[in-house]
This record gives sequence, C-alpha cells and structure tokens, in this order.
Amino acid sequence: MAGAVSELLSGTALLGRGMALVLRRPRLALLGAIPPLITSVLFTLALVGLSTQLDGLVAWLTPFAADWGDGIRLAVRVAVGLSLVAGSVLLMVVTFSALTLALGGPVYDRISESVDAELSKSDPGSAPMVEPSESWTRSAARAATQSLTLIAISLAGGVVLFASGFVPVLGQLVVPVVSAAFGGWMLSMELVGSAFERRGHLRLRDRRAALRRRRMRVLGFAVPTFVLLAVPFVAVVVFPAATAAATLLARDLLCPPEQRSLPAVPRSSRGAAS
Repeated sequence: MAGAVSELLSGTALLGRGMALVLRRPRLALLGAIPPLITSVLFTLALVGLSTQLDGLVAWLTPFAADWGDGIRLAVRVAVGLSLVAGSVLLMVVTFSALTLALGGPVYDRISESVDAELSKSDPGSAPMVEPSESWTRSAARAATQSLTLIAISLAGGVVLFASGFVPVLGQLVVPVVSAAFGGWMLSMELVGSAFERRGHLRLRDRRAALRRRRMRVLGFAVPTFVLLAVPFVAVVVFPAATAAATLLARDLLCPPEQRSLPAVPRSSRGAAS
C-alpha cells in the first residue's frame, strides 16, 4: 500500500517538475502555449454549443421517461445529462490533445528533446537515443493512424461510461472517477509518444506495455493532467508542462533509475563485444 501511494505521489510530482523544466525555456513555453490556446477556443465553443442544446438532447435520449412522475423523470434526466457531459469531456480532452499535438508537433517534439538532452548530461545511463529510420511521410502517416486509434478507443470507452451513468449511485460517484482515470491513461498514451519514438518504440503496444508496468505512477501523472486539461484555457499553461512531464515519465518507464548506474554502451561497442 505504501509503495502504491509513493508511486502515485511520484507520478503527480512529474507535472510540477515538467513545469519547472518548461519555465527554463520561455521561448518554447510561449510557442507551446499557442496550439492549446487555439484548440481551447474551439472546444470552448463546442462546450457552449453542447450546453445550449443539452436539455433537448436529454429529452431526445429519454423519451421513455416522458410519462413518468416529475421526481423520477427529473432524476433520470439529470443522470443522463451528467453522463452526456462527462462522456463529451472525456472525448474532447483526448481529441483536444491529439489536435494540439498535430498543430504544435514540432514545438512539443523540441520541448521533449530539450528536456531529454538536459537530463542526459547529468544522467548518461538513461535510455539512449535511436536515430529514426522512417521517412517523414511514413512517420506522419503512422502518427495520424495512432492518434485516430486512440480517439476511437476513447470514443468506445466514452460510450460505455455514458451507459454506466444510468446506474444509480455508480453513475454519479464511480463513473466520474473512472472517466478521469481512463481519459488520463489515453492522454498519457498520446503524450509519451515522442520520447518513446526517439528510443525506437514506435508501436502503440510498446507504450501500453510500458505504462502497465508502472500503473500507479502513470495514473498519478495522468489523472491530474486530464482534470486540468478539461478546464478551458488552463491547458495553455499545462500542455507544455505536460509534454515535459511525459518525457520524464517515459524515461522512468523505459530506463528506471536503478538501471542508470552505468553510461549507455554504444551499439557498435555492443556488437563488437558479442
């Protein structure tokens, strides 16, 4: 139990460390704030549109409750409305992240690379960089496919969570927590991509397997990040910091501190030794 709590706290601390690293790079921090500002405006407009149509959508989804008593009809429609908002926020945050990364990919890659380079100076035993072997077009196509896959998974999860919102008590108490955990997990899958790719881990299954090995640390980072990104315009500050924090997380997942006692051995030296 103590180990799990320690891992959760360590994961949560990553966001603060990421913020400190980004603030030392004011130009990159400023550039990194522009894409989430654009997407924050777009998604705020979408949320406003949803809120104005919410009553009509809820009534359309619950025609079976039209003839029920006022009290139970109101309770059902409030539950449906909350589930609809929670599912929409879940999908929007993950889609928001994919769109923000698409708009500011080079900037976030630069932030991640800069953090990696700085930490590697004092930590030469961290995971070695791997030169990319893909062409730009192949890399872009793979990144787009992976983002669409993550969005599709998030959409499927959002549907399940939406349906679960109809269950009394469970829908109001448990589903929001599960939504934040699930959404944060999918968000982490997206954010660690750059650092994983520089280490030769190009597949989504590589990210998933690594995240599973340190679930509590990942959730400690993922849930607060997801919650903050769900607040309009907070993402302008949080997203660059989350990019740096995700790089720290990737380093922890792929090369734990206990494995960094010795400098990385170059590939040519390994080949000669074998």
